[in-house]
Amino acid sequence: MTTRKPDLPRARAALLAPPVTRFAPSPTGYLHLGHVVNAIYTWGVARALGGRVLLRVEDHDRIRSRPEFVEALLEDLDWLGFEPDEGRDPLLRQSDGHSVYEDALDRLRREGRVFGCDCSRTDIGGERYTGRCRDRRLIEQPGLGVRVRIDPGVVRALDLAAGELAQSPAEQCGDLLVKDRDGHWTYQFAATVDDLRQGVTLVIRGDDLETSTGRQVLLARMLGRPTAPLFLHHPLIVDASGRKLSKSAGDTGVRELRAKGVAAADVIGIAAAAVGLLATSTSMEASQVAALFDPGSPSLG
Repeated sequence: MTTRKPDLPRARAALLAPPVTRFAPSPTGYLHLGHVVNAIYTWGVARALGGRVLLRVEDHDRIRSRPEFVEALLEDLDWLGFEPDEGRDPLLRQSDGHSVYEDALDRLRREGRVFGCDCSRTDIGGERYTGRCRDRRLIEQPGLGVRVRIDPGVVRALDLAAGELAQSPAEQCGDLLVKDRDGHWTYQFAATVDDLRQGVTLVIRGDDLETSTGRQVLLARMLGRPTAPLFLHHPLIVDASGRKLSKSAGDTGVRELRAKGVAAADVIGIAAAAVGLLATSTSMEASQVAALFDPGSPSLG
């Protein structure tokens, strides 16, 4: 497998300062090789550009998030050797950000962009929200979702591997759900607000989230962000059926590999080879991953 490397010269030209990026796992399961791939890209590209990495626990899903998963992911990160520059002490958690998200939502309310929505998944019938509740003037209350009006138009962003992205959120997803009917903040809203308030200038994540880019850039613009962050969407490790790894994937779980006696450097090498960053699986320390992306560094395979 081969993979396209990020365009670091273009990143340096676009950034006014060394980037701030984030490693942001959801504690709804244990870390697996897919998370290791994301850590390789996050720390590797950040270090190659002289940037910083924040650790952020995205526990907006209050139903599936578990304290034991948080502890396990911190332990596994330590074992792998990926050390964040910020967000570990104190730990940055989305569950601590309720007032921040409410303030952001208030800004959108004052602009008349927010409305209550009683639509179920069955009512919507697909990924795109049709606008059924836009003009029904439903009062926000427990049991209703909360949406933000998305106007038509093309949103552009720069992906360091794919080049310019052009997306139309109004056509892709329609009015954006920011709080579900159980009162939980959605990923799209919480991640956008956090990236804005934490000064994230480079978002590194898997290819499966590329379609979220336009809606998050547009939402950040509504919240006062004049310049969009840079993005880098990297390949995923997939199973035999072509589906991305799940958090229940036993033979690719970091904890399972540790229990089998696999060394941390070997786990990193296995993950890097699985997405084409290495020609073959080669032991690699976390401190070495920048060499995978910096053209001036020696080849590692």
